[in-house]
Amino acid sequence: MQAAQLLELIKTRRSVRKFTDQPVDQALIDGILEAGRWAPSGANNQAWRFVVVRDPALKERIAQCTRYGAVVKAAAVLIPVFIHKPSMYHEAKDHQAIGACLQNMLLMTHAQGLGAVWLGEILAQAERVRQILSLGPELELMAVLALGWPAAGNQKSQRLPLSELLLAGGD
Repeated sequence: MQAAQLLELIKTRRSVRKFTDQPVDQALIDGILEAGRWAPSGANNQAWRFVVVRDPALKERIAQCTRYGAVVKAAAVLIPVFIHKPSMYHEAKDHQAIGACLQNMLLMTHAQGLGAVWLGEILAQAERVRQILSLGPELELMAVLALGWPAAGNQKSQRLPLSELLLAGGD
């Protein structure tokens, strides 16, 4: 992939909240997980852990943990992403690594023609989500990716001009 192609992929990725009923093949999910697995992490500790949720009854229970429940129920797949606390060595760096992991997963989702949204508001119910998934206390929810085949396209987004983001003090 050329740099221009990568930048175009980054620029065209959008948060998708409406999905079709079409199922998502496991090979595509595996590609998304593989992209997340290859994110950078401090000391290469790879503190991320994933759960793949397809079961409608489980999605329904998770949907009750967020005001975005309709998005959760409509998604073909949920990927709750956890940090494995025993693998952590520096809280800020490990949380930044989870962000890189999530971004890799979102970009791979988009590259495969799928759509996804990074749900962070659900963190207010992180403990409940962990319990619904029957996971131990060594795992802390960082986000839930809701994904599937997008029901709509051509979403628009804007960014501040780079000149507004650059601070003085460099060269």
